This record gives sequence, C-alpha cells and structure tokens, in this order.
Amino acid sequence: MRDTFSTTVEKTNRILKDIEKAYGWPKERRNQSYAALRAVLHSLRDRLTVDESAQLAAQLPLLVRGIYFDGWDPSTVPVKMNKEQFLERVRHEFRYEVEGGVEPLVHTVLQALRRHVTDGEWDDIMSSMPRDLAAALA
Repeated sequence: MRDTFSTTVEKTNRILKDIEKAYGWPKERRNQSYAALRAVLHSLRDRLTVDESAQLAAQLPLLVRGIYFDGWDPSTVPVKMNKEQFLERVRHEFRYEVEGGVEPLVHTVLQALRRHVTDGEWDDIMSSMPRDLAAALA
C-alpha cells in the first residue's frame, strides 16, 4: 500500500511540475497549478459520457482520479460544449490570470495528463468531442 501511495503522489507531482514548468511558475505557486489541473479535468469530465469518463479515470493516477471525480454528478453529463463554452467553463473555475489565456493552459494541462492515457483512450476522448474542441485539445 505504501508503494501505491508514494507512486501516485510522485505521478501527481510530476503532472503539477509539468504545468509549472510550462509557465515558469515556482513550486510556491502549486495551488495555481492544482487549480489549472482541477478546472481542466472537471470541464473534460463533464463533457464526456459516463462510460467514457470512467474509462479515462481508470487510467489516471489515483490522486488525480480523486480530483477528477470530486463533486461529480453523473446524472448531469454529458454537457454539450463547443470550444468556446469549454474554455469559458475552464475560465470560470480557474480564477487566475495566465499568460496567453486559457486555451494554451488547457493544452498544457492535457499534455501533462497525456502520458498517463493510452493512445486508444485518447483517440476515443478526442472523437467524442466536437471538431473545434478536439482541435483545441489536441
């Protein structure tokens, strides 16, 4: 059990560090990288069907999976969102100003998560999105 916990903490920290590195944020801004991860995860989760959401979550590190499901109401998904609506949802949850705006932030967070998701699952996620949103997330 100790190894599982240590591994998930390491993987979660690596994701947060990837976000911080992309923006040059020091570790002291960890709350900001966490807020970015959370906002993107929740927007993505709510855009997916229950089945697709569960399949994605199964591949995420344990702590990230907890963030992903925090506050989830599966009876209200999927929420149909185009690119602008998705970005607005992230903007609403991520209360910080970020250089370049929210679209590059979404891309940065997804790239940090990407290493934990199989190609097949990633393709399934992207194919379930509207074209303009999938292009922004790719």
